[in-house]
Amino acid sequence: MTGGKVAKTSNRGSAPGERRGGRKPGVPNKATASLKEIARQYTDDALETLATIMGDEDEPAAARVSAANALLDRGYGKPSQVLGGDTDNPLTLITRIELVDGDGKD
Repeated sequence: MTGGKVAKTSNRGSAPGERRGGRKPGVPNKATASLKEIARQYTDDALETLATIMGDEDEPAAARVSAANALLDRGYGKPSQVLGGDTDNPLTLITRIELVDGDGKD
């Protein structure tokens, strides 16, 4: 025995970009579906709790702000993030338009 490593010659891997396991795209996750259904039963109570915390001046300000943000996120969705540069390093938009022949030949 030489003690060196032997390279595997098996063909049992997936090719780049090939999916072999897992759920197919668009198929719902059955494991979490029932959990979501159970959690949704508490929606009214959860929203009421958030509203109570938000309106209670005895609660810490951080808790009130967090509750207000949670309510707004659920009511209107999370705000989109605006991209912006600064005065020393502004954002630059680069657009490339490429004309190609429709025949598929180079």
